[in-house]
Amino acid sequence: MMTLLAACSSGQAPLQIDSVQGTATPQTQPVIDSESQTIASTETVSTSTATPKPPLAKDAWMQMPAVPASVSDSMRDLYQQGLVLGNDPTHFSIIGDCQNVSSYFLSAFDNPADYSLGAEYAYLQPTIDHYQGSFSRISLAVKGGFNAAAVISPLRADPESCNANESPLDCELRTWKPSVVIVSMETWWSEKPAAEYDKYMRRVLDKIIETGAVPIITAKADNLEGDHAINATIAQIAYEYDIPLWNFWAAVQPLPDHGLSPDGFHLTFARNFFDDPKRMKNAWPWRNLTALQTLDAVRLELTDQP
Repeated sequence: MMTLLAACSSGQAPLQIDSVQGTATPQTQPVIDSESQTIASTETVSTSTATPKPPLAKDAWMQMPAVPASVSDSMRDLYQQGLVLGNDPTHFSIIGDCQNVSSYFLSAFDNPADYSLGAEYAYLQPTIDHYQGSFSRISLAVKGGFNAAAVISPLRADPESCNANESPLDCELRTWKPSVVIVSMETWWSEKPAAEYDKYMRRVLDKIIETGAVPIITAKADNLEGDHAINATIAQIAYEYDIPLWNFWAAVQPLPDHGLSPDGFHLTFARNFFDDPKRMKNAWPWRNLTALQTLDAVRLELTDQP
């Protein structure tokens, strides 16, 4: 039987934290949703919008910055097309698994009491103001156990919010009309090669690009597969699609144990006070900070702001 490389819990369990530098431990055991192991999908796959390119040099992705330095002209054009189609420039969406549930990821930025930028990161406040409401919104395409195959399967959609035969991804794009989409898919099958991850991730990106939204693809912190094949695949996809890469792996390398709990997957936890050096020894503040920095960099590039 195939098993998931990343055993995501629902992400909604309360946290028990012993100290500000401690690892967050869910009070319930992680549960793998067996339905997430179903690849079934009735979606029609569009023609890929990627441009075939030679493979990147081995481990080249490890040298890529945590926050993208620029946005391609093709993504600027796509963004403008999306606005014509009705995408909201103040909306972003999140597509992903348990590392992206709102109780952990980004929601603090909708509540000033839950974060502190400090003087060093005060420049990010305009982006927080710009995207107010998107940070704490519960995405219809985020759930513990989701992966790149599950998110395009109508079997996994919320029947109360989504139309018949609509995938979680299509449902999220239709209902929220984002102009930017963070795609963060850590979970995968232990017996499926990276080539399968590549295939389904390209379907996800093609769906997003069809709507005129700009995807931001995310490298993961862990290496449960043992050879970094998933991150290498993610970087190659970003290269071929000419889309922003948020290299979260690079952000956590300086941290103790690279920001990973003893299970090698879950991130060490502290609250989002970026001017507190003790908290910044943990991965979750860096995940939220570098995600915000990426949104900021992409927003300014897409809107031609200095």
